[in-house]
Amino acid sequence: MTSSSASSRKALSKIACNRLQKELTEWQLSPPSGFKHKVTDNLQRWVIEANGAAGTLYANETYQLQVDFPEHYPMEAPQVIFAPPAPLHPHIYSNGHICLGE
Repeated sequence: MTSSSASSRKALSKIACNRLQKELTEWQLSPPSGFKHKVTDNLQRWVIEANGAAGTLYANETYQLQVDFPEHYPMEAPQVIFAPPAPLHPHIYSNGHICLGE
């Protein structure tokens, strides 16, 4: 994951900033099972650790995802990519990008 993409992003709007601060607080108070938010000083880029689901090929594995929030979040969706090494899956490209098509 490159820092150049981080420096080229536009700053969050006030609405996006307020929304993300609220969502982060909610996450910290009641974290989703199997996921961990790694604390950074960048509200616009979250780093998430996800545990592979039990009973699957991904069980006992931990994956790191980078979530980049756009300037106009939540009206625009965040970009989510897996940090290397990305899991082998037909909907995950080798560069970590997730295919959302059918």
